Amino acid sequence: MCFSAGASFTASVLLTFGGTETLRKVHKPSQTVFAAIPLFFAFQQFTEGVLWLVLAQTGHAWLRATATHIFLTMAQVLWPLIVPVSVVLIERKKNRKGTLYVLLVAGAVAALYYMYGLIFYSTHAEISRLHIKYESSFQGAFSTEALACYLAATIIPFFVSSIKRTHILGIIVILSLIVSAVFYRNYATSVWCFFAAVMSFVIFYIVRDEHKKFHFSSVL
Repeated sequence: MCFSAGASFTASVLLTFGGTETLRKVHKPSQTVFAAIPLFFAFQQFTEGVLWLVLAQTGHAWLRATATHIFLTMAQVLWPLIVPVSVVLIERKKNRKGTLYVLLVAGAVAALYYMYGLIFYSTHAEISRLHIKYESSFQGAFSTEALACYLAATIIPFFVSSIKRTHILGIIVILSLIVSAVFYRNYATSVWCFFAAVMSFVIFYIVRDEHKKFHFSSVL
């Protein structure tokens, strides 16, 4: 989250509460990864809250580097894997699972690409105009293709899924990406993750609806 340490920590607490409540609604193991997404965001926002604090002070180089790499690993490496994996696990229609597996491969390609950049190139974060800006010396030859794979893996699965309301998640991600790119272009990595955290509340209602359906069918 790009606005302040307080905003990041507050979001982390709220997302932790929301994520815990969402997991309580899980009635199938296959829903666990999907329901745990709010906790993923919670830890990510906590990490950036720590980064806000250490960037505002001198020293703490090791902590600064660690927090930066954890945040970027979650945003660039784990996220394009978690989305297709979580959706394919809850999907009930076999014909749609095939498409989701293709998107999972795209996510894996993007994850490996960005992981390579994080491992072999220098990356740092800095506070710029009341936002956190992430910069890397990695200028890969296939950056456009990697970005395309990343976006495909993190957006399309929500529209492919037959589960009710998942398309709302896709719309939220698209809108947040547009706002980030247009108004916060140099800070898109941080800002987009803030807006994407809104998804967590939609996820709660999706899992809750599935929970109600399960109990209704059990009664019948």
